[in-house]
Amino acid sequence: MRKILKLALQGEQTNRIPFWFMRQAGRYLPEYRKLRKTAGGFLDMCYNPDFATEVTLQPLRRFDMDGAILFSDILVTPHALGQDVSFVPNKGPVLEPIKRANDVIFNEDQFHTHLSPVYKTLDNLSKELQADKTLIGFAGAPFTVATYMIEGGSSKDFGKIKSWMYRDESEFQNLIDTLVQSTSSYLIKQIDHGADVIQIFDSWASALTPAHFDRFVIAPTKQIIANIRKHHPDTPIIGFPKGVGSKYVRYIEQTGVSAVSFDHSLGLDFVKAELQSKVPVQGGLDNAALLAGGTSMLNEATRIVETLKSAPFVFNLGHGVIKETPPEHVAELSEYLKSVVLK
Repeated sequence: MRKILKLALQGEQTNRIPFWFMRQAGRYLPEYRKLRKTAGGFLDMCYNPDFATEVTLQPLRRFDMDGAILFSDILVTPHALGQDVSFVPNKGPVLEPIKRANDVIFNEDQFHTHLSPVYKTLDNLSKELQADKTLIGFAGAPFTVATYMIEGGSSKDFGKIKSWMYRDESEFQNLIDTLVQSTSSYLIKQIDHGADVIQIFDSWASALTPAHFDRFVIAPTKQIIANIRKHHPDTPIIGFPKGVGSKYVRYIEQTGVSAVSFDHSLGLDFVKAELQSKVPVQGGLDNAALLAGGTSMLNEATRIVETLKSAPFVFNLGHGVIKETPPEHVAELSEYLKSVVLK
């Protein structure tokens, strides 16, 4: 059977608009919350193939999306590199901040042994998913992952990472190079274990100046993509440099991504003219519109569909599902998208 989401990302026009939602598995679903009570901590769920498989499949059972994204987190990468990582309720990720680049050493065998439960989850999913569903693997981009590693968690001002970057660009480059190497190896392994598509999340790319954006977002992403394509030349790779505005154009032209996921801050006319003219696009409903639901949500969804439907396009959110989102809103949006037939 045809995997229309993968086909759209490969540039093929489909007879309807494929869709999935970032963070479609998680806290807004009661079945997730029920399972979470028995699973231990968040990382325990990520590293338990039975739990992670079940959580990945939960939204597809409810809403019949065209893609299933691996249930995991971008911070399993620094965890596999030996950094102390935990998830604190009502606070989020907490890491023991690194002080220098040589605090992080990529030992490939140890790295993949640590991540072997993730690969087992992909093995499970590739067997259990319906034949027409696309399995999406992912990782964080080097700059975004480095932000968590240096800041010790989320950041509002990026003071620690950017001061290090300005103070010693050479040492910072060494850290980025290690993350390029480990992230490439991780994503290649995900494809080896059944991922049909890969997405690279660069959530903090907007924090950089144009020159640093070129050096620490575009260049590392380009190298990761080149590394992947040596092993898997035909696997679609989606880039998501959230919040970078007009720099999306340069990102597409210089990284070699197969497609881009765009956030809801971009104007649709810009997306159509400057991005979709180059590669398939994915996005870009405001996740707050999904939270609100009803007529306003459907009007926004219709506006996006009508603007972008004439070229390859995957409907998604501009960011992840907000945890307070009623599942009924997700169901209503899913039914609307399945009803749109393209001529």
